[in-house]
Amino acid sequence: MTFTTSGITKIVLSILFFPVFFQAKLIEFAWGAGDTAWLVLGKRLFLLLPACAVILACWATMACLLTVPVRHNRREFVAAVFITWWDLGKSIMSFWAGIFQAVFSLAGALVALGKVAFVGLWSVIHDTVFAPFGLIRHVGRRVVSSPIPWIAVFFTIAWCIVEATIFTYVMTPLVVDTFSNITGENLSETFVRIPLFVFLLFVVLGSYAVLSTFVDSFKAKSISTIVGIGVIEVVVLFVEVVFLYREFVDSLVPWFAQYSQNFELGIFWTLAIACFAWFGIRSLSWFLFAAHGTPTIMSVIQGKGIKVSGRGKVPQSRFLEVSSEFLNKIKAEDIYLKAKGEQLLASFMLPPLQVVAAGMNFCTLLLLTNHLFRLPFKDMSAVQHSEKAVRSVADSAAAKPQPPVHDTRPARPEPEASYEPETVVHNMPTSGD
Repeated sequence: MTFTTSGITKIVLSILFFPVFFQAKLIEFAWGAGDTAWLVLGKRLFLLLPACAVILACWATMACLLTVPVRHNRREFVAAVFITWWDLGKSIMSFWAGIFQAVFSLAGALVALGKVAFVGLWSVIHDTVFAPFGLIRHVGRRVVSSPIPWIAVFFTIAWCIVEATIFTYVMTPLVVDTFSNITGENLSETFVRIPLFVFLLFVVLGSYAVLSTFVDSFKAKSISTIVGIGVIEVVVLFVEVVFLYREFVDSLVPWFAQYSQNFELGIFWTLAIACFAWFGIRSLSWFLFAAHGTPTIMSVIQGKGIKVSGRGKVPQSRFLEVSSEFLNKIKAEDIYLKAKGEQLLASFMLPPLQVVAAGMNFCTLLLLTNHLFRLPFKDMSAVQHSEKAVRSVADSAAAKPQPPVHDTRPARPEPEASYEPETVVHNMPTSGD
């Protein structure tokens, strides 16, 4: 820019508009047109915003200096201008340092994200691979610490299934022959075994149910109940011995005949051995597990609910869910990621905001004689919201001291005091003197 005037006026205008002489070249240099790609990126990243802030500061400074003669506190205002330039320098240095801090923060965030992904993947693989062992551990703890005799229930049902399976194979030929003679058709063993197994399973379970009721009647000391259940138990004994255990003993006769000649067991000893076998099997299974498992099964079947005895508090554990350790890790990493994200956002936003706020302080210093922002910014909480900034500007304008008003009207002349001669009264002599 050139001035057509000459002399003192040109010098004054050159001083007032001195930013015009370098602002275009400074912005052109900071823009880096025609340079290599990396140099253009570096100039625009590191120099463009500070250059614009410096040009704005120069124009604002000249405007402030022009208003110095009409300012009330001139010395403090000029000092505030120098302090604002000092804040601008600190903001530019913080801007450059903040760029490197943002890069390192981004690298740290990527490393932390990779760490979280690795920990999450490892936890998922760990829980997936060791899920069966965790399931077994969970079931074992629950069964051992539970007040319900689950082990007894499991062994009772398992023993009933085993006993029904054995008697199914023993009774299948007899049942097939019986139904073949009744129907006149040849029935396959596979067709008979499945319904026979279900029938014998219920028979064995019913046998334990009758035995459990018989024991309860002795505990209650009810004679009529003992007699009634005793008759039922005898009938059950007869049915199982004649139809089940007798066949089991008959299947063992060839084994007995191998060790003796002309061996004949007879009906009496067959039934006697079957009775002893029934009594021994029922006694062993009853005292081992059926005494506790059968009442529980009957309570479930009858819909009475399971009576829980006081054996302490059952540990609360989640079944077939992700382990609590994994959830705790996820929660901790989530909190860490939130804090890291806020830190990363601040590292990218604060450096340019430092320079912008320094330029804004020049404008508010010109208009309000004070600064709007306190520099440098430490975190995002130091950046004011728009409403708060507007309210701060309004409060500053309201609290701005007003210069004293001088009365330019001419002072009234004070009225001159008029002199009046004092009247002296003389005492006249009287006739009596």
